[in-house]
Amino acid sequence: MKKILLGAALLGVSVSASAVSPGGDGCGWGNLVFEGKSGLPVHLLATTVNGTSGNKTFGMTSGTNGCDTSGALTYDGKSLLAMNGMLEEVAQDMAVGHGEALTALSVSMGIEPGDRAYFDQVMHQHFADVFPSQDVDAGQVMTHIDSVMQQDARLKVYTS
Repeated sequence: MKKILLGAALLGVSVSASAVSPGGDGCGWGNLVFEGKSGLPVHLLATTVNGTSGNKTFGMTSGTNGCDTSGALTYDGKSLLAMNGMLEEVAQDMAVGHGEALTALSVSMGIEPGDRAYFDQVMHQHFADVFPSQDVDAGQVMTHIDSVMQQDARLKVYTS
């Protein structure tokens, strides 16, 4: 149980460390306190300070603490599929039209419970569009999934 919790915590830290921070790069007291410093320990400490005091959330809503919400969020890390090694499992589930990996993907994409079976059905119908070749990578798969969803009136609401 401890290994699972530790793994989940490390995964969460690695994901948050890869993304440009909500509110901007310099947002929060943790960034102020550790300004100019670099390295994983300092980033973890800054994140802890920002998270435990709620100052980053306050800064984003009030426009203080070095926070700016006018810019678009970016993500430079690996996709969920690549990061968790789920690509093959998602392909298998999509080929048959259901399964745990496909459900996990729909949950991570924010698809409501009432639309998940429909999502599975649409992905199954468009399997060849999502996986056009065996050497497709996770980024391409996510782009193809987004494209299929944008063309579907019911799933379009879940796309960016």
